[in-house]
Amino acid sequence: MNGHQKPPGGASRNGLVWQKSRRSNPSGNCVELAELPSGDIAVRNSRDPEGAVLVYTREEVEAFVGGAKDGDFDHMLVCAAE
Repeated sequence: MNGHQKPPGGASRNGLVWQKSRRSNPSGNCVELAELPSGDIAVRNSRDPEGAVLVYTREEVEAFVGGAKDGDFDHMLVCAAE
């Protein structure tokens, strides 16, 4: 993944529709994603909505999500030990 920080595809940050997982907890420790007009995916920290935005291609996000579904990152999670 080549996540890079840049203005979100020419779109106003306020005009983006940010989405977080239904599994997110109410304390706000969440990652949010938004689709850009270019088709790329913007990623931000929900606790800092005006902070840095990382932008990935759709293919990069698909590879990451696929790895997450396959359990590639489970060893990094507290819940993996449960």
